[in-house]
Amino acid sequence: MSNKKEAGVLQGFKAFLMRGNVVDLAVAVVIGAAFTNIVTAVVKGIISPIVGAIGTKNLDSYSTCLKHPCELAADGTVKSGVQIMWGSVLGATLSFVITAAVVYFLMVLPMAKYLARVEARRRAREGSHDTIEVSELEVLKQIRDELVAQRGTGRDQLVTQRGTGTGTPDQP
Repeated sequence: MSNKKEAGVLQGFKAFLMRGNVVDLAVAVVIGAAFTNIVTAVVKGIISPIVGAIGTKNLDSYSTCLKHPCELAADGTVKSGVQIMWGSVLGATLSFVITAAVVYFLMVLPMAKYLARVEARRRAREGSHDTIEVSELEVLKQIRDELVAQRGTGRDQLVTQRGTGTGTPDQP
């Protein structure tokens, strides 16, 4: 019984690993890790020097002292006072915005345009479904009109037969 249970668990685990979502997630993690190096290089090589032209190249050095006096020890830790390191937050925010922009403009937008072109080609090959729906609608309207016309003609005949005394309501 234990072997069957283990086989079932292993089969379930194998099915889990073989699903597309797990593989897609693994690929995304690997690409994301590689992409982090690119973003870090852009921030250090382009953004930090631009910010450095105004102040310092290292955004981590930007801070504000809330409780004076702020004194730093030789190792960079705060000896006294309360220091807010807003430069670190600014650097992380810039890194996030750059990452999001690069992902959107270099990956998401081109993929969306490509998928739109593929869908347009598929529709062109199959013909427009809108035309089919309109023609189906027209056919249904014609059928409705015919049924109304037949129903109206049948009633007229029934009234005529009742008025003349010929036939019965069940037999026109």
